[in-house]
Amino acid sequence: MEYRRKTQLLFALAMLVNIVLGGWSLLFSQEPVTIEFWHVHAETFGGPAINELVERFNAQNPDIRVVEKFNPNMYLGLTQNLQAAIAAKNPPAITQLGNNWVEYGATNFPHVPIEEFLKNDSEGQAIVAKIPEGVLNIGRREGKLVAMIWSLSNPVLYYNVDMFKEAGLDPQNPPKTWKELREVARQIKEKTGNYGLYLQEPGDFWGQQALIESNGAELLKKDGGKWVTGLDSEEAIEAFELYADMALKDQTALHAPWDQGMNAFVGGKVGMAITTIARRNYVESNANFTVQAAPFPLFEGKPRRVPGGGNVLMITAQKKKEQEAAWRFIKYLLSPEAMTIWTKGTGYVPIRLDVAEDPNYLKPFLDANPMMRVALKQLNDVVPWVNFPGKNATQIEQILLDVRSAILTGQKAPREALKEAAAKINALLP
Repeated sequence: MEYRRKTQLLFALAMLVNIVLGGWSLLFSQEPVTIEFWHVHAETFGGPAINELVERFNAQNPDIRVVEKFNPNMYLGLTQNLQAAIAAKNPPAITQLGNNWVEYGATNFPHVPIEEFLKNDSEGQAIVAKIPEGVLNIGRREGKLVAMIWSLSNPVLYYNVDMFKEAGLDPQNPPKTWKELREVARQIKEKTGNYGLYLQEPGDFWGQQALIESNGAELLKKDGGKWVTGLDSEEAIEAFELYADMALKDQTALHAPWDQGMNAFVGGKVGMAITTIARRNYVESNANFTVQAAPFPLFEGKPRRVPGGGNVLMITAQKKKEQEAAWRFIKYLLSPEAMTIWTKGTGYVPIRLDVAEDPNYLKPFLDANPMMRVALKQLNDVVPWVNFPGKNATQIEQILLDVRSAILTGQKAPREALKEAAAKINALLP
């Protein structure tokens, strides 16, 4: 009898052990939730920082696996790819949209608004509370937080200190106006044989918006209750004529795709480059000369108006578990650790002031980096990066890229090209 009782007890104990071990085995054998994160950051534009952030998150969160996917041709290219993925019912979980694409994304892409995740998430609420309201508003539409702001930038004038000295210029006195800049570019060309200036030409019109709006134009405005573009205004034409003259008549400005133009600058073939502060790390890491930064040049007697660049993160996952995983990854990207990696690895202005002022995170870096201080001081000059309303934003963006190319290759004079482009854009605006 005693033997039988012991046998039953041992059998029950064995069964319990098997159940427990089986449960643990099942728990740890489950595949992690895999989500795709679509972004625009090539190796020369924050790609290494993206890789580090993804690797760190995956290591800290074994139940989630983030797969990053680079999309070429900047935000226009990503937006076009996303349209195809949505049509195929296979969108990524997280989509990085340029600040100029928030309106289009909110009205055309299926997504889960960020505020849906914030309702019952005290941790998320605490993080968002650290971001200035005006910055958060970039991701709001009709009062709803549809996307989470992640990156902020503005354009600065990088310049080659060694080339300035070679050309007989004072590197402590960089050009402050476009008139001065044109003369400096001429002197660099005459004294060194190099190009004087490169103004960024990626797959967007961001740098050119800064050019024309600093001369008083408005890329998008209301006229009699209807949206119209100011691309054909006298201020826009004047600004484009100046830059076209530098590229074609003076031959001091380089017309080239973004990576090619920036490679020419860091390779010592161009004296000055106007591009985003987000490429600060790339410039500092690759230039074989002393490089400094100055504010975006002014048109005499007019205020500086530079569009706020950067991007938001939109949750476009279709399945609930992928949506929840996407939100956890976004919260990580807004953490002090991640924001420090991102700012140092790019040059984007930090959106959390507490991290920027924390001596354990970004304060020592920001205090010691004069280029970052230039961008921070220009925050008062920032205007919205234009969001074209309606369903035709991708066509309008392509018109802007085409007119830029037509002018800088000499195919058309600025006045003719801008008038034609404006007529096409106005016909596409709602």
